[in-house]
Amino acid sequence: MKVGYIRVSTEEQKTARQDNALNGLVDKVYSESISGKNTNRPQLKAMLEYVREGDILYIESLSRLGRSTKDLINIVEELNNNNVQLISLKENVDTTTPQGKLMFHIFASLAEFERETIKQRQLEGIIEAKKNGVYKGRQEIKVDDNKFIEVYNKWKNGKLKAVEAMKTLELKANTFYRRVKRYEEGLLNS
Repeated sequence: MKVGYIRVSTEEQKTARQDNALNGLVDKVYSESISGKNTNRPQLKAMLEYVREGDILYIESLSRLGRSTKDLINIVEELNNNNVQLISLKENVDTTTPQGKLMFHIFASLAEFERETIKQRQLEGIIEAKKNGVYKGRQEIKVDDNKFIEVYNKWKNGKLKAVEAMKTLELKANTFYRRVKRYEEGLLNS
């Protein structure tokens, strides 16, 4: 079977480019919107449990599979142990060949280097912004605690769907669930 794996880092990002790249190549696609900083990803786990000997895993690029060399190597090793072939379209990597294995290791190292470079530039930008007094950090979205608790209770009682609760509170999913967790842990001031 030909299986595809698609990943974007946030809900706001679109998968169209990857969808187009895999269109017609695969029989089944696993897709998710989650950071690739580690392998704790539901669709990645589901895909790894699904693929069997003789299957081919298609990805648009290695960075979609993982962002660290260690994670990429571990994933590919798991695929190899299960006799699953990996094809990365962007880098033209095919792990069934010695050349493909070499290219995989080179591109995995480059993907990790790129991520570390981005983090370094971001940190340098933050340091410079702090020096100039313009850095404010992540701003917590202000939501009235009483309104949040009212909407939370409606959501928990099944009177509102999560999407409706988020819309009512004007919160994105990650902010909503972070606030839910804080509330359930008794960390909200109310």
